[in-house]
Amino acid sequence: MIQRFHAARRAAALALCLLACGCSVLPTQPQASPALLTPPAWNAPLPHGGSTGDLAHWWQSLGDPLLVELIASAESVSPSLASATSRLLQSRAALGNAYAANRPALNASLAAQRGINATSPTVGTALQSSLDASWEIDLFGANRATANAAEARLQGSGAQWHDARVSVAAETATLYFSWRSCGKLLAVQQLDVASRRETARLSALSAQAGFTAPAVAALAQASAAEGHGRITQQSSQCDSMLKALVALTGVTEAELRQRLEVRTADQAELALPAVSLLPADLLSQRPDLVAAEREVAAASADLGSTEAQRYPRLMLAGQLGTLNYSSQGTSTDLSTWSIGPVTLSLPIFDGGRRAANVQAAQARYAEAAALLRAKARQAVREVEDALLSLASTGAQQEDTSAAANGYAISFNATQARYQAGSASLPELEEARRITLAAQTSLLQLELARIQAWISLYRALGGGWKLDAADPLKPT
Repeated sequence: MIQRFHAARRAAALALCLLACGCSVLPTQPQASPALLTPPAWNAPLPHGGSTGDLAHWWQSLGDPLLVELIASAESVSPSLASATSRLLQSRAALGNAYAANRPALNASLAAQRGINATSPTVGTALQSSLDASWEIDLFGANRATANAAEARLQGSGAQWHDARVSVAAETATLYFSWRSCGKLLAVQQLDVASRRETARLSALSAQAGFTAPAVAALAQASAAEGHGRITQQSSQCDSMLKALVALTGVTEAELRQRLEVRTADQAELALPAVSLLPADLLSQRPDLVAAEREVAAASADLGSTEAQRYPRLMLAGQLGTLNYSSQGTSTDLSTWSIGPVTLSLPIFDGGRRAANVQAAQARYAEAAALLRAKARQAVREVEDALLSLASTGAQQEDTSAAANGYAISFNATQARYQAGSASLPELEEARRITLAAQTSLLQLELARIQAWISLYRALGGGWKLDAADPLKPT
């Protein structure tokens, strides 16, 4: 008996020593964030030739309230944003569970029984209640590391929620401006077809009077038919884009057509978003990069938690119970309380399971770090591509506009010569083809420049800030 008593004292002393010395010690320290290789400066020219605008309110600065409304509608029905919201709420719940693992647990129970037992042959009533407490003392920080991982993933989920919003806004704006450009191109082609039909009418009258060969009149009719076919194709493309907008925003087609009839003034130049001189600043601007960095932090914490599972665990329990037994007017109180047992669990042999878990956690951390580095390189490339597109379209804009105006003047002159009989129909059709191609190129260039702005908006993170609050957290 005395030997067992001394053994118990030594076990208790060992437990208290571990509690005092080890409860703030992690077996592994958090891994350092991976180094990201970003260029010291942008290689593409920065668009600071005009005024700069705040990306967070960029859509409002375009002066098109319908676009802002459509973006809001798309966000309200977006499945990707709904998924991001679900992941954010799940991450918040996971953090709550992780915090709970570091706190004592308390359970209450109530029981009542009536009958005959061996100690009392008469009918009696037993009323019992108890409070059971348990607490795992986080000696080596396993639970704390799990909570740190959950907190990092919650922050990453919040950043992904913002990234989903940016993506939805960019997709809606791209489709909206593409539809507007399609309508402008359709209007140009309608004017072209009207001119072709007038030429065909005059050629038919001239052929009937014997002044024009039937082959020339047939050529004019073929040109008018070709133009009409092009209008049919372009109109179908516009309708397809409209239906895509309906699916994206959830607005009915009839309502959307009615709202789109209100024409907005074309912007001479979009507000220029500010681009930092340092590519490394993207780390605090892009929510997808922040989400990837938070996943690296979470993987590092997971590694610490997994490593801590290889070390002893200390559990403390306690109980407070009441038992009242009454029979034939007499009552007996059998209440009890206890603190303990203090349980120290020492892993000795598990067939290599814990070591394998550590290796898996190390592999997940290495994967998360590699993905972060890849995302950072991709982010730099996306900004560079958007900057190059802006510079290219800006350089082409003046020349393309001048070419379109020049070809239009040449076509009008050729048409006047044709009507005066000094130019042939093939000359007129060639001038018409060149003019239409130039006008189409100008409209396509305008759309490409708008798309480059949208790409830059998206590549810069859409105005998101690193210290952005939890979007779904109650205020």
